[in-house]
Amino acid sequence: MQHYQFTALDRFLRYVQIDTQSDPQSATNPSTEKQKDLSRMLVQELIDMGIEDAELDEWGYVYATIPANTDKTNVPTICFCSHVDTSPDVTGAGVKPMIHTEWAGDDIILPDDPAQIIRVADHPDLLEQVGNDIITASGTTLLGADNKAGVAEIMDAAHYLLTHPEVKHGKIRLLFTPDEEVGRGTEKVNIAKLNADFGYTIDGEALGTLEDETFSADGVTITIQGVSTHPGFAKGKLENAIKIAADLLALLPKNAISPETTDQKDGFIHPTRLEGNQDQAVLDFIIRDFNEGGLHEKETYLENQLNDVLKNYPGSSAQLVVKEQYRNMKEVLDLHPAVVDNALEAIRRSGLNAERRSIRGGTDGSRLSFMGLPCPNIFAGEHAFHSRLEWVSVQDMQKAVEVIVNVAQVWEERS
Repeated sequence: MQHYQFTALDRFLRYVQIDTQSDPQSATNPSTEKQKDLSRMLVQELIDMGIEDAELDEWGYVYATIPANTDKTNVPTICFCSHVDTSPDVTGAGVKPMIHTEWAGDDIILPDDPAQIIRVADHPDLLEQVGNDIITASGTTLLGADNKAGVAEIMDAAHYLLTHPEVKHGKIRLLFTPDEEVGRGTEKVNIAKLNADFGYTIDGEALGTLEDETFSADGVTITIQGVSTHPGFAKGKLENAIKIAADLLALLPKNAISPETTDQKDGFIHPTRLEGNQDQAVLDFIIRDFNEGGLHEKETYLENQLNDVLKNYPGSSAQLVVKEQYRNMKEVLDLHPAVVDNALEAIRRSGLNAERRSIRGGTDGSRLSFMGLPCPNIFAGEHAFHSRLEWVSVQDMQKAVEVIVNVAQVWEERS
């Protein structure tokens, strides 16, 4: 691909200016209709490339096929997947992407809010980018590299494969999903319709990395029913649900099992929402661990703490509901070693050091793996996601395109 004119940058700059923020409080599919604005653009661009079956379904999923061009009949069908939505944590409206050409190694001050500074000391991966072209937002929004970098890379790889028939590959399916950021990215995906054997999400971070292990994840909702009465006549009667919730939160360890105090393979309990009044309060938590036993231990711990708090409020009650979110995809991927081995070979063919990593999070691939599509996660080059300091380099995006093309080739060669 040495002389190929990459299109990933131009695509990315278009895509990030479309607001596709998802909404965790919405009950619709997709959670926000505006996600379809980008999806419709992708369908049209795919059709313009010559992919006749590109379509957007009612749930906001884009499906498309790059036909096989090999004489081999036993090549597995490979899917490449990215999500179109951006995080609810920071606004994605009015994104102004900026290219810092041939970045010299200095801290990057974002002009629309000079208090937002991408400091090299805080972002050690930047040290590998001196001389490269860094893309950021302007300081008031996130950038959307998570995961529009992956979307742009898949689209550019599709363009390359369609315009370079000498690159032999089997049938390739493309999938662009909504609502990954709110944990519902595969909720309405049609696995039978997708009809792929193996998959790769393009949604990882550092250059050359392949993530084949994720957290296992549950959500916990606690609904506290207090005893409400007029505050002027409340002595000996009122049991304030807000205070019960506060007592529970105060019991959580200050220096352990929280996101801000853990790393590597440590799991956590993380409160994400509290709302209510003196009569009733609702708390949402996310529970994370790399194994299912660790999840259950943390859920039991939380339930025991809740029961201890309720001993001080004899008229009150609480309901704790656990909802499975996703599981560690390594359980599935270990049964299909070729899906990881072929990706590592594709990364090495791109001239990179291939590195396997665990991710303290999840991807669409976590659920897809348990739905019958073994699906590790390949780097997209995105960094500092879910923040105004998000950045990606043009050169990393182009390497990701090269890796996607190489993945298709490796599967064809080894079949």
